[in-house]
Amino acid sequence: MIDEKLESLGIRLPIPPKPAGSYIPIVISGNLAFVSGQIPMQDGKVAYTGKVPTERTLEDAKSAARICAINILAQLKANLGNLDRISKIIRVSGFVNSAIDFTEHPKIINAASDLFFEIFGEKGKHSRIAVGVSSLPLNSTVEIDMIVEFTSG
Repeated sequence: MIDEKLESLGIRLPIPPKPAGSYIPIVISGNLAFVSGQIPMQDGKVAYTGKVPTERTLEDAKSAARICAINILAQLKANLGNLDRISKIIRVSGFVNSAIDFTEHPKIINAASDLFFEIFGEKGKHSRIAVGVSSLPLNSTVEIDMIVEFTSG
């Protein structure tokens, strides 16, 4: 079902990006999957770098958040085998590389949250944080991590 939903939205999951450091992309504990922070990697490169709004627009940052969300789904599919196993998105944490006086972080992370709602419906409703930070790995514009509950498969 989720694969069909992704297809209807024109979303093709990429090969999951490799970690940029000494960590693993997902930790499974019981029926929870903790997805490590994903940045907007596309074709092996960071698609969006720089601070919002001085180097990147709000729209650029929303696009970056959407790519992060898609990369999270790619990591989950690679590790769970099937996205239909996701029974609940528990928590989304979004970090925006932003100028000190920028305060519209929620609008940016909404791009990821809205995508999760669209794909998973009620199961996609989650708790969340959306914060601004002074820098992110590889000068990425956005980084997002997530915790999901899943069923045995």
